[in-house]
Amino acid sequence: MRISRSKVAIAALAAALAIPALGQDKPESILPPGFGDPTPPPSAPRPRAAQPNRPDAAPTAARPAAPAAAPLVPAPLGLTPLGPGGPDAAPTPLATPVPTVAPPAATDFAAFVRADMPAYARRSLAQVGVVGPAQGAMATDAFGRANGRYLETLMRRLNPPVASRWVSIVLRRALLARVDTPRGVNGADFAAERAWLLVRMGESVAARAMVQAVDTEDYTPKMFVAAMQAALAAGDPAALCPAVEAGATLGAERGWILARAMCAGLSGMPAKVQPLLTQARRTRLAGGVDLLLAQKVAGTGQSGRQAVTIEWDDVSQLTAWRYGLATAAGVEIPATLLATGTPAVDGWRALAPTLAPNVRAAAAELAAARGILSSAALIDLYSAIDAGDDQSVAEAGIARDLRASYDASSVAGRADALKRLWDEPKTDEGRYARLVLTAGAAARLPQSLEKPDIDRIVASILSAGLDPRAMRWREKAERGSTAWAMLTLIDPAEPVASYDEVSAYAGANDSDGLKRRMFFAGLAGLGRMSASEIERGARTLGVRVGREDSWTRALKTAVVDREPGTVALLSAVGMQTRAWRGVSPEALYHIVTALRAVGLPGEAKMVAVEAMSRL
Repeated sequence: MRISRSKVAIAALAAALAIPALGQDKPESILPPGFGDPTPPPSAPRPRAAQPNRPDAAPTAARPAAPAAAPLVPAPLGLTPLGPGGPDAAPTPLATPVPTVAPPAATDFAAFVRADMPAYARRSLAQVGVVGPAQGAMATDAFGRANGRYLETLMRRLNPPVASRWVSIVLRRALLARVDTPRGVNGADFAAERAWLLVRMGESVAARAMVQAVDTEDYTPKMFVAAMQAALAAGDPAALCPAVEAGATLGAERGWILARAMCAGLSGMPAKVQPLLTQARRTRLAGGVDLLLAQKVAGTGQSGRQAVTIEWDDVSQLTAWRYGLATAAGVEIPATLLATGTPAVDGWRALAPTLAPNVRAAAAELAAARGILSSAALIDLYSAIDAGDDQSVAEAGIARDLRASYDASSVAGRADALKRLWDEPKTDEGRYARLVLTAGAAARLPQSLEKPDIDRIVASILSAGLDPRAMRWREKAERGSTAWAMLTLIDPAEPVASYDEVSAYAGANDSDGLKRRMFFAGLAGLGRMSASEIERGARTLGVRVGREDSWTRALKTAVVDREPGTVALLSAVGMQTRAWRGVSPEALYHIVTALRAVGLPGEAKMVAVEAMSRL
């Protein structure tokens, strides 16, 4: 039986800033400066003055003070190192420079930008985005009355990937949405900040789409920088061509000058290529592998590729420039060099159409665990591998096991294939990725299966949000097991739970009681417990759900103002760690509570379940 195919979800892009791996024994602060320290609540709510949604409107005092953020400035050739050890890497938020967050001064591009369309066809900057509610994104008022500079600061200081796959999915929906431009910022600048965050999340295709949602005539210096990074992350230097002349004239990014040569070659004008490359070499604009890669891309538009050989022996650091041009030109990047990149590179590679399916597979699994790819998209990729000619690669064995999990001759054979897929990975992220991969197959298993691995079956089904299918296992789940706890979190037939339900949990791998505290936080955040039962659980388990700081108050303000986009952004701020053990039960409680309160109850349930399945 052939595995069903589906469209691949928009995804991936890479970040210039590297995040240290976080896997501590106990939760630690994962908030930007200014969000961590508890402060007494104000004696009275501060008024929020209603102001028109215009770029020059002054910020109000209704938002908590946000930490200053480094401006989005161009790096040489767009070549910020993609991994630790680079000169511009910022290992922690505290190490980030702290200049002003004011947007760059307005630049008059009319002198050098040619109008390519009539005035009636121009898109307004009052509302910028890629998709609307009909395509699964948030509504135009997703950010409500939030101040634009405050939102940009949060985006800039966010260090993806975040712990939760589902929080990442919700954040992508907010960033891609066609929303009203918040007050205090330019529409193109706000789109640039969203594109830059999508790049760092690994969502290269989404970032490129966000850049293309703004007319090139409206590009600001910030947008030129974001456009360069998005195009490189997507491995699509041709995406630079509509704005290449303006970008090169701006002179703030040397990559745009080299892009003129590449775009000339891609446009079939080889006579212009060599003079531009010669000038770049003579003026030492670029050299070595960076210049050779640009020369190779420029040659792809001529009759046959230029005979340019790329040698990586002397290259010690992967950059966005090297990744993007090598991917576009079909040049293989050594595994040792890929290892110097940030996690965002996995997302870029997972979505790169020029890479063979078996080459993309490992990165695609990690991208699925981070919310960049859907379960159906990952199945689609392995279907292509299974249908390919080369059945000797390791990925073909995974594809065969996946096919067997659907069409083995017996139920036991299907369950055995699932077990092989689940047992193979050696990392927590890899194991969760396999749960995502097998969600559809696990949902097809009958409840009559003898000795089912019910914890992983339920976790796999819920990793793709298939809660009605998961509820069929309710009667088979033993009270106190992890499967029972996950199903209790999503069970609509039990609207109210007592602390006794929490104390009954005795799931595996919970020697320190963290999963029990997460179970309590999830139930409380979903509104499934009364105030007295929440107080009882908080006191017994030591979970301080009533503790307030500037981050919790920011979440509450966004909830009161009905701003799901702001809630999504702040939720990601509270989960800036790759390991779920770095997320505290208190943070989970506030995030689940806020998501539910702004009309995202399904996503709130999935985040609570994810905490149980990934610890």
